[in-house]
Amino acid sequence: MRFAMTIAGSDSSAGAGMQQDLKTCTALGVYCATVITSITAQNTFEVTAIHDVPAEIVEAQIEAVLADLEIEHAKTGMLSNSDIVRSVAKEVREHSLKVIVDPVMVAKSGAVLLKQEAISSLKESLLSEAYFVTPNVPEAEILSGIKISNVKDMMEAAKEIKSLGPKYVVVKGGHLQGEFVTDVFYDGSSFKKFTYRRINTKNTHGGGDTLSAALTSYLSIGYEPLKAYSLARRFMQRAIEKNLSIGKGYGPAN
Repeated sequence: MRFAMTIAGSDSSAGAGMQQDLKTCTALGVYCATVITSITAQNTFEVTAIHDVPAEIVEAQIEAVLADLEIEHAKTGMLSNSDIVRSVAKEVREHSLKVIVDPVMVAKSGAVLLKQEAISSLKESLLSEAYFVTPNVPEAEILSGIKISNVKDMMEAAKEIKSLGPKYVVVKGGHLQGEFVTDVFYDGSSFKKFTYRRINTKNTHGGGDTLSAALTSYLSIGYEPLKAYSLARRFMQRAIEKNLSIGKGYGPAN
C-alpha cells in the first residue's frame, strides 16, 4: 500500500482543504494520513470562523503518524500562522519528508487563510525544505515580488521562487485571462509548459488542493516529478470538468 500525508486545514463543507485531499488520494489508491492545522467554519460562499490548532498539537499529530506509517511524501495546505509554519518545517527537516507545499493564502470566497506575518516564515523556513511548491499567480507574485501578467512573467517568478530553496516549482496560470490556461514547471535548469483549455465554470473550489494532493499521490506511487505533475494536472482538469454544482457559491472540483 502507498502512503501520503496531508498537513492542512479542515473545510466543514468538504469542498477544499483536508477533506478534498483525502478524496483525491483515495481516488488514486493512496492511503492518506491527516494532520489538521486549522478548523474552519466554511461553506461554498464564505468562511465564517477559523480556529488554529496549537503548533505543538500539529507537531504531535505528525510525530504520531510517522511513528507508525512509512510515509515519504507529504503535502501542506493551510498553515495559518508563523508558529505552525515553523513547526511543520522542523518536522519536515527532522524526518526528511519530501513535502509538496501548496502555499494557500486566500480562500475562494476571499477569506485570508495565511496571516501576513506568516508569509516570511513560509519563505524562510518551509520553502527551503520543500520538494515542490505549487503557487497560483497571486501567490507567486507574493513569493517572488514579481508582477505577473503573462507566461514569461510566470517563468521569471518561478526562477525567483526556486532561489528560495524548493527543488521543483510550478506556477499555475489559472488566474490569468484567456481561452487557455498554462502552468509552468521549473526544475532549476529547464521549463516545461502545461496548457489546457479553460473550463467555463465558477465551480473550482478546492482545485489547488486537488492538484497538490494528486501530485503527492503520484509521487508516492513512484512517478518521477515531471510525469507526476503531468498526471496530476490532467486529473485536476477532469475534476473541474466534472465539477459539483452544489451550494450557493463556488462548488468544488469533483
